[in-house]
Amino acid sequence: MTLTELNNLTASEAETFFAQTCAAQRWVTKMQEQRPYANKPSLLQNAKTSWQEMNKEDVLQAFDAHPMIGDISSLREKYASTKAMASNEQDGAAQADEATLLALQKLNLAYKEKHGFIFIICASGLSAKTMLEEIEQRIHNTTATEIDIASDEQIKITMLRILKGLSDE
Repeated sequence: MTLTELNNLTASEAETFFAQTCAAQRWVTKMQEQRPYANKPSLLQNAKTSWQEMNKEDVLQAFDAHPMIGDISSLREKYASTKAMASNEQDGAAQADEATLLALQKLNLAYKEKHGFIFIICASGLSAKTMLEEIEQRIHNTTATEIDIASDEQIKITMLRILKGLSDE
């Protein structure tokens, strides 16, 4: 879809597009309402600015729509609506050895138990080993710190998905 096409979608269609990039409903509505966008840089800047205006509940709603890193079956089943834009995001985990995947799964469960949400990282281009090292470091942070870090990771993911969903004019 081109930016012009995005700008010309109905409100409902535009919300569907933005919901594939981020599951925070308030952010989705805001992005839809602020159309038309002059160009991709202004769209991306607006995505960042709007994300910074989200509250904790919005952020956690976005986090909840992510599969656990390494949980490929969850990625296929639970998140079918974001399949096109989320494809290849976890390639590093998909190519990992069994021991690394088991360690990721174990730490992800411990992380969720400690913080109340799954580990969020912009996994695009990262190996499973790198993701494992990140969760090993971040699991010791406070929940407030992790919400901030994961929120920064979320907007990176969102922007990649926006760009993936848009073609050149």
